[in-house]
Amino acid sequence: MVLEGLYRGRLLRRYKRFFAEVELLEGPRGGEVVTAHCPNTGSMRAVCMEGCEVWLSPSDNPKRKLAWTWELIRLPLVPSGVAGQQDALVSVHTGRANAHVEAVLRAGELAVLKTMGLASFVRLEREARVEVTPAGSETPERSRLDFLMWPVEEQAASTYLEVKQVTLREVDGHGYFPDSVSVRARRHLASLAALVAAGHRCVLVFCVAHDGIENVAPAAHLDPRYAQAFVEAQAAGVEVLALSMQIQIASYEDALGQPLWRAQMALTRALPLHLHSFDI
Repeated sequence: MVLEGLYRGRLLRRYKRFFAEVELLEGPRGGEVVTAHCPNTGSMRAVCMEGCEVWLSPSDNPKRKLAWTWELIRLPLVPSGVAGQQDALVSVHTGRANAHVEAVLRAGELAVLKTMGLASFVRLEREARVEVTPAGSETPERSRLDFLMWPVEEQAASTYLEVKQVTLREVDGHGYFPDSVSVRARRHLASLAALVAAGHRCVLVFCVAHDGIENVAPAAHLDPRYAQAFVEAQAAGVEVLALSMQIQIASYEDALGQPLWRAQMALTRALPLHLHSFDI
């Protein structure tokens, strides 16, 4: 995925969950403070750091209430990352995670996808509706999972994939999901486990949108019930895949000399799960 025409700014504050005040830093609009849409409904723990560089995408859609969308932030790494990496780029736009995963699935070139048998399929369906009865319950539940992959072999099981974007890197240097209590994420795990019991294949995909994260674990310190559900889902046969995002950003000027930025983002490799626990 390539994002063109980004504006660089400095994050002043995030408020009321969906709003961010940003001071633009370059060009004729440098020094102007704008309000941007924050496309992330989570807590943004360890990500929403005031004073950090951010990048916004503009919109000229007259129906939008806000003309700006917060896309990226550059964060200091404490502790430092691999090979002494001092900062990291993070994609805060959770709505883009599915597009990243879909792109890598359709390309089918990533080695781990071939190893797992996820590199070829007849059809890929988005927002697959399911109705399952989770273990320990007598009541069917309806939900939607991000993708349904139809296999090439007619007799093979169909594959459901649920995508979760990971941006939380704690001060122990490890990555975690979720960044706050998430009943919805826990419900998705129960649905995946029930689908496995019904004969389907299910994969939980962590889209790691923080290029300073080198491994991932369930955040038992923030949502112990999710961590327990994660363990139970794995035991039931749900597979887990963590994919790391490479983010590159470069500046350029438009025809009028306005400084703009271009971001290139792609899921490039698999990351391991870790067994570390974090104490608040």
